[in-house]
Parts: sequence; structure tokens; C-alpha cells
Amino acid sequence: MNFKEKILAFMKEEIYKPLTFKELLQALGIEGKMKKALLVALNELEDEGKIIFTRSERYGLPEKMNLVRGVLEGHQKGFAFLIPEDKSLQDFFISPADMNGAMHGDRVIVRPMKVSEDVKSPQGKVIRIIERANPYVIGTFQKSRHFGFVVPDDKRIAFDIFVPKEEFNGAKENTKVTVKITEWPDQRKNPEGTIVEVIGDIEDTKTHIDAVLLAKKVRQVFPEDVIREAKRVSQEGIREAEIKGRKDLRNINIITIDGSDAKDLDDAVYAEKLNDNEYLLGVHIADVTHYVKEDGKLDKEAFRRGTSIYLTDRVIPMLPKELSNGVCSLNPGEDKLTLSVEMVINKDGRVVDYKIFESIVNNRYRMTYDQVTEILENTNEELTDKYKDIVPMLKTMEELSMILRKKRELRGAIDFEFPERKVISDETGKAIDVRKYERKISNKIIEEFMLVCNETVAEHYYWLNMPFVYRVHEDPDEEKMYEFSKFIHNFGYSLKGNVVHPKELQQLLNKIKDKREESIINNMMLRSLKKAIYSPDASTHFGLAAEYYCHFTSPIRRYPDLQIHRIIKGHIKGKYSEDGLQKLYERTALAAEQSSKMERLADEVERDTEKIRIAEFMSDKIGQEYEGVVSGVTNFGVFVELENTVEGLVHISNMVDDYYIYDDEKKELFGQGSHKTYKIGDRVKVRVDNVSIPKAEIDFALI
Repeated sequence: MNFKEKILAFMKEEIYKPLTFKELLQALGIEGKMKKALLVALNELEDEGKIIFTRSERYGLPEKMNLVRGVLEGHQKGFAFLIPEDKSLQDFFISPADMNGAMHGDRVIVRPMKVSEDVKSPQGKVIRIIERANPYVIGTFQKSRHFGFVVPDDKRIAFDIFVPKEEFNGAKENTKVTVKITEWPDQRKNPEGTIVEVIGDIEDTKTHIDAVLLAKKVRQVFPEDVIREAKRVSQEGIREAEIKGRKDLRNINIITIDGSDAKDLDDAVYAEKLNDNEYLLGVHIADVTHYVKEDGKLDKEAFRRGTSIYLTDRVIPMLPKELSNGVCSLNPGEDKLTLSVEMVINKDGRVVDYKIFESIVNNRYRMTYDQVTEILENTNEELTDKYKDIVPMLKTMEELSMILRKKRELRGAIDFEFPERKVISDETGKAIDVRKYERKISNKIIEEFMLVCNETVAEHYYWLNMPFVYRVHEDPDEEKMYEFSKFIHNFGYSLKGNVVHPKELQQLLNKIKDKREESIINNMMLRSLKKAIYSPDASTHFGLAAEYYCHFTSPIRRYPDLQIHRIIKGHIKGKYSEDGLQKLYERTALAAEQSSKMERLADEVERDTEKIRIAEFMSDKIGQEYEGVVSGVTNFGVFVELENTVEGLVHISNMVDDYYIYDDEKKELFGQGSHKTYKIGDRVKVRVDNVSIPKAEIDFALI
């Protein structure tokens, strides 16, 4: 326990009451040179928001003074909600008058206020800003003769930032810029800042993509020392001594199945039927940790990034291309180091035996999803002949994957049949098409093989009681399930109670298959479930109905997988002592927290940039007419999804044929005069009315 932890422990004692500096010296028995150390520690704790220095010059804990620490979630109208660090507390509503210069994302201390009992959310007032979240803000620059403003892209920042003329720094009207805040807001004035970067013209789509990446602080360029390390390790080659310590699988017909444009091939597979009752499945994963050493420059950079980010026209990799596309990628015809899981699986889909070991493989065939689907579903003669050596294995893989899928269905795993979307880009990155992308048999084969492999590895290390990084998915909130149950009641479906088993949700998905409400119920169900996260502590995975689960199969693009590989190799080599295991647990906790955080960020970046590209694709289609399905109904209009998955809004102000009222219970708009209704699943005809690339918004009009 360090000095600051001792101070906090002392203040957490039940008998502690706020003390002055002098009283603290006496209470802690501190003399001489340690006086300065105490003052430094108290100042640091105050800066961190862990203690409060009162007007009466006393030190105490916020929670003992009826104060609440947390982060502000802003709103464009100026108010905010405090999300408390103490998860047992409700969110606090903060009115614009009680923000005291705080902004969205700031870490603050709030004093709760007395409010009437009928108010849903408790209210509070910001009394201290611990840490500013937005020293730099990205937005659109608008100028007049003597001053300018930056209108933030993030609408949760309720202030425009004032920019004096001498701080324009070459920025022109309607350019996307980064502004550094030099003066924070108060009750009487907006924040003030200086332009530090001109990102580009707002008419250029690339500007908006760049703005998203900058706003999310995405690491787009690898530092030079990281690149040097990547080049060095990628040129080392495989030593004979390394091969001798591994199982040599280079004479086996191991293959990869990936998308046609994939360059980071981190998983290869092999299957054979052993007898009438059993199959052998081999899953061979790139041994990235052989090249990415713990706490090396590559490892630290991969930890910071957490995951690769897949934009519509390019990948921002977790590891430099020398590794991700080169020495680690299981490219065809090349000897590669791998970590393998070989499983014997019976005809019921149960893993009856398995081995986890280091290996060396040589990818015999680099197959694509389309090729495998053509062979298995369409019996393409040309491809069947070209790959005749592995066609029997592909058929065995299909057979085994269906057995594994059936086993998962029987235990109640939820399988969302979402049509995926693929944005097609030209060589400049411009979106030239948006297509619906169905999961075919080849995708399902790999999906099933990776799922059973991940479960096998997770269960193995659970029973070894080793520190590990699990993928957990908590049971849904009862309240959200109650709301979801009310929602599906409108379509004639029901759930038994608010505590549901995943099997019940899977049965519902089977009932709605191919019905017009399938898409919206799928979406609403997904929103009602919690988000899966990484954790150092084992727990069930609700969506998969799995007792144990982890991510082991993608170490090129996900840090948790990399950490798991390191644990497995350490265990194989017997290198962990008692002390080592404790340190390993701390490391897995850090890896889990960072990876969960970076996964959320990657999801946001991918979603936001895809929306911009879709708007770009639709921008030259104004006036064109389409058929679509009502995918959402709100009090401000209806959302319509086209056949290619593009979604736009028909705003209620443009529904001029009647006066429409929103029925929240039925989730529909009702015309008072015509009695016409718009509800989810209705087929409608729309015209593209307007497209905003900067806002990533598409407006439709009903016809």
C-alpha cells in the first residue's frame, strides 16, 4: 500500500471526519520531511477527485460529504446527466444553470439537490471539474469580419467555440477544423479557442472521415520505432530449433477460408471424418506472440490500439503490415508458426478429446468464402475440378459445421440472421455501391469452427484456474426484457416473464423468420441485450448460451487473443510461479478493460464512417424513387429501409397529407383525418429528398 492509498484508507475509516492539514499531521503521526510528502499526496488526491478540500480548509472524501463523482453525458440543449462512478447510484440530471462551465465528457464532482418526489431522475449541481475531456474540439468553422465560431461535430458539446480573428490561423469559411480551447465556458460566455488544424473542406467526404478518426483519437500511423521493430522481427526467419519444439503439420491439407480482399489471414482449418461417430477438427491460429514480445514496442502499441478497425475502403491495423499481412499472416505456400487446437468431436457435436499445442503449418489453399459456397451450394464444376484435392474435406467441414450448429441451437444459442451490409468503394475510397451481404455456408463453417475452438480453450483454462481473458455476456436487465416483451406484444408474440433464457429468444427468432417484422424485432432484441465485454473473471455468455467463452482465434487483429496466446504458451513452457500468476491476473484485468474500451471505440468509428460513405453513395440519387420497408416509427417521423439496407428518415413535417399522432404503445403513427397508419414492417414507396454527407443523414419523402 503506497502513501496515497494509506491516506485514503485512513479517511475511509468510519470514525474519520474532515480534518485540517495540521490535524492530519497529528492524526497520522507525520513529522519533519514527510510534511511536504503529505501535502504533495493530498494535492494529487484532490486533483484526481478522490478527496475534497473544503472552504473551511478541511480534507475529506466526496462520498462522505454527500457528493458524487462521475462523468457528464451532455445534450445539445445544454443540460447533461452525470453518470456516477459508483454504479449503485442513479444518473443525476444537471440543468444548464448548474453546469458551472462543465462540458460533455468532463469528469466532475456533483452536489445532489433536493427535488420533488415526482421527478424521475435526481438532480445535481457541478461543484468541481476534476478533468476536462475536450481540450481539442473538431467542428465546422464559420467566420464573420471580426471573429469566428467552431460548431462542434459532437452535438453533445452544447457550446459553439468562439475564435478571435487573430486565432483563425488560415482557416476559411466552411472548413472542418480542430480548435484548441484556451478559455473554458462560464455562465456568461462561450468557450474560446484557437484553430490548430484545418482538416479539409466540408464538401469533401474524406474530410468527414478524417474528422471522425481525429475526434475518436484513432492511432492511424505507427511510430518509427514500432515500424523498425516490426521490420526486424519479420526478417528473422524460422530457426530449425524452433521447428523442433513444435508439431510439424506441413504435410497436411490445411486451408484458409476468408473474404477475397482479406490480407490478415490468422486462422487455418483442417477436418476429417475419423469414423461413423467422430470427426477430427484442427484450428490453427497464427502464433503472433512469437514475434510480438511482452512489453516490447510492438506489444505496447498493440495494447494501445486494442483492435484493428475496418473502414469501408481500408483497414487501420492493430499491428504493422509487416506482421499483419506478412510474417504472421497464414499466406499460401509459406511455412508459418501457429498455435493449434485439435478436437475430436462426436456426432452430437460434443468435444470428447482435444489438444492445445505449438505447431508449424503450410497453408495449401487460400480459399475465399465465395469459392467454397460455389463448390458446396452450387456444385461449380470448374472450381470443383480445380480444388478436387480438398472438395471431400470441404464436404466434411460442411457436415461437421451443421452438427455443431444444431448442438448450439438445442442449448438455446441466439443466432441473429442479420443481412450484413457491404459498402463497395473505388480506388479513391469513394462509395460506389451498397449491397446486402448474406452469410453463406462457407461463412457458417468458419463461424462454427471458431466458436467451438474458443469454447474449448476457455473451458480448459477455467478448470486449470489460470488467469485468463474471458469473453462474457451478462444476462439482460429485467426492465429491458419487460419493455421488449411489451414491444413484441404488438406483433402478437410474448415472452414468459421478465427473466428469460436465451433459448426462448431463439424460439422467437424462429417464429419471425421471413416475416415482415423479422428485421425490427431482431434489432429491438439486440438493443435489449447487454453488450459482450472482456473480463479477467469467468462468467457465462448469454447470447451463445455458453458456460465458458473467450476470443482465441484472431491475434493479428484483437489484443485479447494475443494475451490469451501468451498465457497458453507460458503455461505450455511451465514458466509461471505463484508471484507470476498474480502479476498475470493484474495484466489480464488491464488487457480486458483496455480491449473492451477499444472495441467500443472501433465499433463507433466503423458505424460513423460507414454512415458517411452511405450518404456519399446516395448523394447523387436525389429525386430517385425506391420501394422500402418501415424500419422504425418515432414521434418525429418514420425510418424506411431500402432493399440494399440503406436507411433514411421521412420527417413528420414532410407528411403533409394528414396530421399524424404517435402512439407509443403500438409504435405507430396514426392519421387523424384519414385514419391511415404507418407501422414497422409496412411496405412504402419513397423518393430521395435530401442527403447531408456532413451529418450522414438521408431524407426520404413518401410517394
